[in-house]
Amino acid sequence: MQRVLIAGCGDVGARLAARLVARGDAVWGLRRSARALPPGVRPLRADLADPATLRALPGGITQLVYAATPDVREEAAYRRTFLDGPRRLLAALDTAALARVVFVSSSAVYGEHGGAWVDEATPPDPPGFNGRVLLEAEAWLAAQHWPATALRLAGLYGPGRTRLLEEIRAGRARAPRDPPFWANRIHVDDAAAALALLLKLPAPAPIYLGVDDTPLPLSELYATLAGRLGAPPPAEGPPPAGIGSKRLANARLRAAGFVPYWPDARAGYAALIAPTGAPPAGA
Repeated sequence: MQRVLIAGCGDVGARLAARLVARGDAVWGLRRSARALPPGVRPLRADLADPATLRALPGGITQLVYAATPDVREEAAYRRTFLDGPRRLLAALDTAALARVVFVSSSAVYGEHGGAWVDEATPPDPPGFNGRVLLEAEAWLAAQHWPATALRLAGLYGPGRTRLLEEIRAGRARAPRDPPFWANRIHVDDAAAALALLLKLPAPAPIYLGVDDTPLPLSELYATLAGRLGAPPPAEGPPPAGIGSKRLANARLRAAGFVPYWPDARAGYAALIAPTGAPPAGA
């Protein structure tokens, strides 16, 4: 049985926590708010920006998942969350038994690749401050004496993440068509499953890309969703800023045993529009 601390136990963290409890681990979920966590998860009310709130952390933690997210999309907030936060947490934590750190990062560390395939061997070239800060955080953790793995997640979607569907339904979504702009997605349940897998591997690699099996031209994804919603096809427009067109490959994660429940975002989004069930928490 592992003793796992999930720092930043939000949407993905709570889904991960439920899986870990189901397989018999002792799990603590650290978050700022008092919002309820899944059954069996032990709540920790603390703020990673305030060292005074980190004085009552549990002892004997064997695995740490750092899944915090900034309150606002500003560089200072990103630096507080991804650089200052891990330093404060690890300084306050009893690390005598700590055997693994998993850091939830982002594919934002990659830049523009003209629709080419990208994997863990592709040199990072972050176009924005968010990717630059995350890359710096990955490097800092990799330099510490605890084994660390970064999971670079693609665009998350899932229950409660309805902004894109609302934009398409309202006719406000735009997407380039020629050349195509490639979209990469992962369902929140699959992101949680990937994290659970990395905690179980005996010797994980330092970096994994967390993405489904099916990169899609953004115009194709939007048109499919518009059809499901009964909305008009999205008009042509500029690509999203600061992301870059690329196709993310999940071969390394697949080779480690990852099997996405939602391998294609078209089916995953369709289930949000007309729910047909969800994978079990322990899957």
